[in-house]
Order: sequence, then C-alpha cells, then structure tokens
Amino acid sequence: MDAEVCPLRGHTPKESNKARDPMAEDSVVESVTESVKMKPTVGLTGLTMNAMALIAPGAFLWLTFFIQATTGVTGPSMWIGIVVALLLCLATAVCYAEMAKLYPGTGSSYYFAEQSFLNHDKVWRFARLSKFIVGWASHLYYWIYPGVMVAVMGILCGYLVGTLWPDFMNASNPGPAFMMAVAVVFSFAIAYIAHRGITGSTSINIAINVIQIGALLIFSFFALSYRVSHKPGSEAYQFDSTAGNAYNYEFATTSQMVNGAATDVIVRDSNGVPQPKLDAAGKPVPYHISYPTTDDKGNFLTHPNAKSVVGIHSFGWAFIQATVAILILVGFESVTAMGGEARNAKRDVPIAVITSLLVQGAFCYLIEYFAANYFLNSGYTMQSASGSAAPIGDMMVLVGNHFFNGHGRTFMLAEAFTVFLALIGTTLSCMNTGARVTYAMGKDREAPAHFGMLHSKNLTPHRAIWTLAVISAIVGCLAVVMAFGDAGAPADSAIQGLPHGFWSSFGYTTHDKMAAMPNSLLTVTLASNFGTFLLYGLSCIICIVAYHSHPNFKWIRHLIIPVFGLLANLACMAFYLIGPFMGYGTKMEPLLALGIAAVWGIYGGIYFFRVSKGSGRSTMIQDRLTTNAVM
Repeated sequence: MDAEVCPLRGHTPKESNKARDPMAEDSVVESVTESVKMKPTVGLTGLTMNAMALIAPGAFLWLTFFIQATTGVTGPSMWIGIVVALLLCLATAVCYAEMAKLYPGTGSSYYFAEQSFLNHDKVWRFARLSKFIVGWASHLYYWIYPGVMVAVMGILCGYLVGTLWPDFMNASNPGPAFMMAVAVVFSFAIAYIAHRGITGSTSINIAINVIQIGALLIFSFFALSYRVSHKPGSEAYQFDSTAGNAYNYEFATTSQMVNGAATDVIVRDSNGVPQPKLDAAGKPVPYHISYPTTDDKGNFLTHPNAKSVVGIHSFGWAFIQATVAILILVGFESVTAMGGEARNAKRDVPIAVITSLLVQGAFCYLIEYFAANYFLNSGYTMQSASGSAAPIGDMMVLVGNHFFNGHGRTFMLAEAFTVFLALIGTTLSCMNTGARVTYAMGKDREAPAHFGMLHSKNLTPHRAIWTLAVISAIVGCLAVVMAFGDAGAPADSAIQGLPHGFWSSFGYTTHDKMAAMPNSLLTVTLASNFGTFLLYGLSCIICIVAYHSHPNFKWIRHLIIPVFGLLANLACMAFYLIGPFMGYGTKMEPLLALGIAAVWGIYGGIYFFRVSKGSGRSTMIQDRLTTNAVM
C-alpha cells in the first residue's frame, strides 16, 4: 500500500461542491504538503532505537520508582505490577505490528483506524468517526506524556543540584520553582532537536540506548550483590536524606519539640552531617541491617526474601501498580507513526514494535525492578523511597559507598549522567511521535489545518512540535508544583531543614497541608496513563476490524490476542474507579485523572461536531474514496 493515501473527507454528495471551496489557510496547507513530503530514510535499527529510547528503562527506574512508591499500601506488588502492564503491552504490541503490515504510513493508530474501517465491507461508513475518536484519545497520552518527562527532568536536576550544593537545594525535596524552570527550558530544547529532523534524533537515540542499558545493568548487579552479601544483623550503611549520603554507624538523636510534640531529632554538625551514636568506649556504634516487612503503622518497608519481590500479594495492588507502571512501558507503538520515514515500513516497523518492547520491558525492567525492590532494607526502606525525589539515586549512593570505599556520590553522578541522556531520548521520541499524530490530523483537517504543514527544509511537522513544546512546559510545571503531596509529603522536621529561598523552599508548607493535597506528579502521570489505556484498548478493536474477513486472518494474532489486550486495558481503566473505593492505593489522584480524561472527551465531542458543521462534513461518510490500501 502507498504510504500517502488520500485522507477521508466524509462529504455527502450534496456537500461536495462546498467542500471543494476551502479556506485560504487550507489552500496554503494543501499546496505546501503536496510539494513537501517526508522522505524514507530510517532503517530497522533506527526504528527500533527510536522506540527503545521512548521506553528508556534507565530513566524510568530512576524516578518512576518514586511515583510507584507513593501509591499507598500497594508497594509490595510493584514488580508483579510491571508484569501485568507488560502482558497488556505485549498484546497491544502484537496488534500494532499486525496493523503496520497492512497499513504502513504516518499517524500510527489514527491512520490505522481510518484504513481498517475504510477497507471493511460493512463498517466503512464509520471510518471518519473512528479515526477522530482514536486520534483525539491518543492526544490525551501524547500531549501529556512529554510534560511528565520534562517534569521528571526537573526533579532529576533538582536532586543533582541538591547533591552537589546542599546549602542551596535539598536533594530529596528540591524546590518546585527550580524544577519548573528546568521543565520549561528542557521542553523547548527538546523541541529544537525534534525540529531539526528525524535523522539526527535517531543517531542520538542509538547512543543513548547503548549507554543507559549498560548503566542500569551495572546498578542492578551492585544492588543484588549488596543484598546477598548483607545478612540480617551484619554491619551495613543507612541513608540520611538531609545530608544526601549514607553512613555505616547509628545516628545520635536528641529530643526536641516539633509542632508542639516531643520528637527524636538526629544530631548534626554545622554541615548537616549526622553525628554517630557512641558506645561506652566512645566509639561509633556500627549500623546493623535488618529486613522488616512493615513498621508499627502497617506501612510496607522491605521484602524479607526474593519470593516476596515477585509475589502478587494482592490482585488489587497489582492492578494499581500496573496503572502507574504502564508509563514505563509505553513507546513501542511510536515507530508506527514513522511509516512515512521508514525505508521498508511493512517489514521493519512490525519487527521494531515487538523487539523494542521485549528488550526494554521483558529484559531490562524485570531485572532492574527486581534488583531495586530486593535491595530494600532497614537502611533504605520503601518509606524512604516515597519521600525522596530520586530513590534509585539514593540507593546508588549507598551501594557506592560500600563497594567504592565511600565514593557513592561519584558512582551516583556517573549513573545520573546516563539518566540525563535517557530522558533526552525518551522525551525526544515521544515529542516526535505526538507531533506526527497531530500532523496527520491536521493534514486531514481533523485538527487545525496549520498542524498539517511540514517544514520546507527539515521536513518535520514544526508547528505541531512547537505547540507540543508549549503544552509540555505547562504540564511539566503543573506536575512538579506538588510533587511531594499526599503520601510523599515530607515530615515537618524535613521541611524546616530545607535551605531557605525562592528556588529551594517556595511551595513547601507543613506536612499535614501537603499530605491533604493530591500528588501532582502522580495525578498527571495517571491522566497520561488513562489516555494510554484508552488508546491501546481502541487499537485492539481496530486490529480486530482490520483483519475481520481478511484473507490473512489468524485466530490467535487477530482475535484472541486483541480481545485479551482490550480486556486488560479495560480492567486497568476500571481500577481508576475501583481502587479508591476499595481502599487500594491513593484516592485523590486517580479520580482527578478521570476528571481530566472526561473533560478532554467532552471537549473532543464538541470540537468534532463544530468542525464538521463548519467544513460541511458529515459524521458518517457517504461515499468510499478510492485508495491504494490492500483489502
């Protein structure tokens, strides 16, 4: 099939003359896009690496671990939640791969929806409606996801600045104003790279993937080695969030009044370093490790053994973790938006979809999440992780001090550099994908027509890219404004210990006030993830339609797997409502995410009918257009 299929217009015979008299802006777009088209320059390696860069296991382990740790009591099921999300994604990936074989082109699910319905003998009249629903739903994912990534970059930079200059910033609780500033700058920097063209983007992604996979395997090795070599009762390290370092001795404490209550506070020197507790001989008391399952309040702390790490614990907990974990696995479908730039789209795109998910999801994530969860101990618990901007960074400092004679920060900074590169790759890949879906809708007049224009020199959808940069900056700022709300609210003593200043402490109030607020990062993440579940579920339906009565129909690939994928996506979406009322995880964030999705859906319906009325197009197409698609 030709990758440049004439888009659907949906005109009735009576309306066809009106439709041939486009507005001035549409005429300009038509003439530009006819002469400026995407060039097929990307091979199998480039396609796979672009998808792998979006999945980015090194980046997501670093900071998504924190998001997952703040989901209330569901922490024990973090690893199995990854497995649930992975099975869902594998089913959906098969659907994308199969559709890419039939309809290689630009636009991903949006394009597949149009072609699968248009080329079906019975449901072709729904082609325009189906592609708009899919395209609009995909924007809930593609327009919020880059904002989550720039927010993550803000948190990462805040953590690193706090580590290097603790008098200016606290590493565990960076200042919201500082994180916002980073998010804005990062959004436009990534947009500039995307604007330059896909070839340069692919080269960057190849290098980033090689570096980050190597780095995460190194961390996983040291985390597992630390756990195996430290039996209960042996001497070990414990992490101090205020100093941002790990120490091999017990901390000395003193009783102080904090908000009217007597509280044991760690004794520190003038530099904030915790002082050791001394024995009768005046020597520091060594810290001895243990692996408690919960604290006196029932909060999950550590896994007593490896079996606990991979255990289900609760099906409800597993689904709640999956609703967050989907964030770290999405991206395999991104290459289906690059069909117009692939040299052999029918062959390479399906392979890239499956390969990227298997390498990153089934290999990298399952290893690193097992290692990080198994590492948890009394010196660094899940509760420690829920109150830190970068739990994996903390773990790297701790294991680095043990294995590299106190040079844990150096080890962490080296690993953090790879995470920084990975965030560039994943944000770039997502922005490229989102912009191309918007470009496809603009080209079809289902979105403002100027989005359907390509840059005359770089051949990129530049207007969609720069619009997405603005949206990402706004979403990123909203995500970090209360990144430590709800379960991640720091203690009052930690808030009082923050460096004072606009960049470092503005936005922090009291523990009770912050605990009463929804976690903004988790809320935005769940909103993006709901869009993902919705898009993936719809894509499974599209695959069923595409292969119904098709000569290449296979029961397993084209019915059983898509139905499983649909049901799995629906189950995860259902837990946005079920979870809060069943006491699973947090309450405010999933309901707010549902509200965002509802508003987006209502606005989409209004926009669709308004555009249809203004352009004279009908909801159901009246005439099937001649295409080059394979029936």
